[in-house]
Amino acid sequence: MAHSRQGEMARNLRLYPWFKFFQGLYFWHAVWFLYFQSELSAAEAVLLYAIYDVGALALEVPSGYMSDRLGRRVTLIAATASGLAGAMLLGIGGSLPVFALGQVLIGAGMAFMSGTDSALLYESLAADGRSDQIEREELRAWRAGFAASAMAGLAGGGMALSAAALPFWASAAASAGALVIALRFAEPDSATPKPTGGELARLGGLGRSFLHPVLVWLFVLNMAMYILGHVPFVFGQPFILATLESLGLAGEAPLVSGGVSATMMAVSLLASLVVVPLRRRLGLPLLLLVAFAIQILLCAALALSGSLLALALLFLRMVPDALSWPLILARIQPLLSSASRATYLSLQSFSGRMIFAGTLLFAADAIPGEGQMDQGALATVLGAYTIAGLVVLGLLAVALLRVRIEQPPGA
Repeated sequence: MAHSRQGEMARNLRLYPWFKFFQGLYFWHAVWFLYFQSELSAAEAVLLYAIYDVGALALEVPSGYMSDRLGRRVTLIAATASGLAGAMLLGIGGSLPVFALGQVLIGAGMAFMSGTDSALLYESLAADGRSDQIEREELRAWRAGFAASAMAGLAGGGMALSAAALPFWASAAASAGALVIALRFAEPDSATPKPTGGELARLGGLGRSFLHPVLVWLFVLNMAMYILGHVPFVFGQPFILATLESLGLAGEAPLVSGGVSATMMAVSLLASLVVVPLRRRLGLPLLLLVAFAIQILLCAALALSGSLLALALLFLRMVPDALSWPLILARIQPLLSSASRATYLSLQSFSGRMIFAGTLLFAADAIPGEGQMDQGALATVLGAYTIAGLVVLGLLAVALLRVRIEQPPGA
């Protein structure tokens, strides 16, 4: 029996990079704003992203609780099925309600995925006696997802030139592939003992996580990086369109956006190859702050310039994630209890999504209700995000005087 369980965990670990590969095949990432804006308006496109975040928000914490209570496998099945349904609805499109429902389902799929995929990886490693390899395996899975996203970005831009909705149908097919893999996962054994005392004990363990200085610092950093990392995602496509319009090349926006997305992912893959040496040279806290600073500088560059040089800077959008997210996950996983691991990670995502969705509602009010977003509106919105990011960066740096983020030797 033990040999059979070990085989199942080994299968999980073999399948996991492929799961992340299919999960990363978001063919619509490079063209979604252009598609929504062509069907509706710029303000409604921003509103639809806010609806996506609301959909994720509504299920973020319940999905984490579901993962901790019902299991990682069933939650990942729900995630991929929801993503499949959402992508199909967005491909159908036709009206704001259909787009909104598709966005809610995509958001729900992201919520079910959030934290559960990483929890399955860590607990499978722990059950196989290899929990000390979590950082390496997170990086390996991250590279698989980024490679998929690089391919999907360029392919999605090309698809959109043929049919605007085609990238969403291709993404639905990729979600179906991820669903097949999720069905083959085995439920891992818990990496830590379940608490006695029912839900009060579970909530007590979760509450203690928010008193741990390292977890609190990383929680705040992750929220800030979620927001600043998604700003170019939301506003990058209208920025590309506005820049190309000034050159008389607006019709090439989908293909250029796809090329930018593919290059962005390729650059992030290269960045992931130097994560380990950079971590050794700079240390974990400084490397994480550098990653956050890159996000802030990118927002500032997009706010201050509408040139092709600023357009090229979008290639760096995913570099901060490559330099930080696998390391953050690897650092926090051993500090969490399996009884509340996914719930904690879901609360972390919930907080970032909630704040970002709120800022997008303000941004939508600052954008003209009809037509496309111009450079002036972009500069105002991106400038506000830049200032907020600088404030948070300063506070995190000061907090390092009291919080030891780096894991002690031999811990």
